[in-house]
Amino acid sequence: MKDDDLFVVTVASEKGGVGKTTVATNLAVYLKALREDLPVAIASFDNHFTVESMFAIGGRRGATVADLFRGTPAEDLLLLGEYGVQFISSDHGLTPPDDDPMRLCRILDESRMSGILILDTRPVLDYFTRNALLAADLVLVPVKDRPSLVNASSIHHVLGEAGADRARIWILPSIIDRRLRLRADIGMADFLTFSARERGYQVLDIALSKSPSVERLTTNFTSRVHPVITHAGGTAVHLQLRDLAEFVLRQADAAESRIRVTKKSATRGMHRFTPVCPLCAKETDAAAHFYQALSRRGYGAIHPACLAPLLEEVSDLTPEAVLLAFFAEGASFNGLERCGWVVYDDEGRRISEDAGAGGASPAWRMLLEGVRGASCSDMARECLLVSLHPDLPERFLRGERKKAFSSLRRTVLSELSLS
Repeated sequence: MKDDDLFVVTVASEKGGVGKTTVATNLAVYLKALREDLPVAIASFDNHFTVESMFAIGGRRGATVADLFRGTPAEDLLLLGEYGVQFISSDHGLTPPDDDPMRLCRILDESRMSGILILDTRPVLDYFTRNALLAADLVLVPVKDRPSLVNASSIHHVLGEAGADRARIWILPSIIDRRLRLRADIGMADFLTFSARERGYQVLDIALSKSPSVERLTTNFTSRVHPVITHAGGTAVHLQLRDLAEFVLRQADAAESRIRVTKKSATRGMHRFTPVCPLCAKETDAAAHFYQALSRRGYGAIHPACLAPLLEEVSDLTPEAVLLAFFAEGASFNGLERCGWVVYDDEGRRISEDAGAGGASPAWRMLLEGVRGASCSDMARECLLVSLHPDLPERFLRGERKKAFSSLRRTVLSELSLS
């Protein structure tokens, strides 16, 4: 990660008792252990004060997460805690300041925070959970049984309803009793993984085991909550949490080419903008093809000369064509369930399309990997929207041009069922 990047990880579930807070707090400690020079912070919108019980040194300060929503700069609320993890104090009386689900996203965009921020949420899709979901670069959804997996659909719906992508969401099997077998050859983790992928969800290959040793860390004769890394290092959960932290670091590193947008920027209101072409890696400081990659919340631009060979594969590019939607889905990039493109006019009408089930050409694979900043081998879903009329990138990020592009995006997501 770059020194000035902030990568936001939200841990969310509409069902309680799935290990959400245990994942959030321990993830913070493991991230700091794996990369000591990386700023790691955590905040919770729940009122159980577990964050303070694990990280607080001395008494609590008056400022809390409530002040974050009141406009106090996020970096001014941070306290240095145990294990080198920073935290923002919790608040037992949080009340929504408005009805804006994007408020936290803007607050963090305007902050001077860097590193990784972990957000622990309530087991309900209220104002604060929705804000945390829409501010996230990565959403971890712990599930321990069928009901908690069914509830995961609500989290997907929140992002889709806001016009955001759902590919940032990863299902994490959690509190898995390895002794429980649904069948002789099928355990709970296998069942949850299969069921989640059947629903089109991304699932981590990590499953956190149920462990009495870990459960004892939150219940003892003191008010202190201990992390797994220091008090249960001999358990399987220790290795599983380390693997989870390494996964998060890889996700954060893959986003390093994106820059945060500040309040003073001409691109105010956008989350990320990549200033280099994903095909040639050179800066796009002139008229170019604006794009949005839904899985990464990434915006950027492609040089016309770089995109031209790819557009030769697209038929019926009439003067009325203004937007190309290239989509791909599947467990691996060599085994896609869907792969194709649709061309739209400025009214959102389809001009031409190719919804074939075959794999993408090498040129399109190169573009997708350049946009994603990572290999497509583990891609579950991607939709790349590309403007067919080159222009200065900043013109797509404000005013009428931004509204028109956003309107077309909603049309595409709805039609392709990728929202």
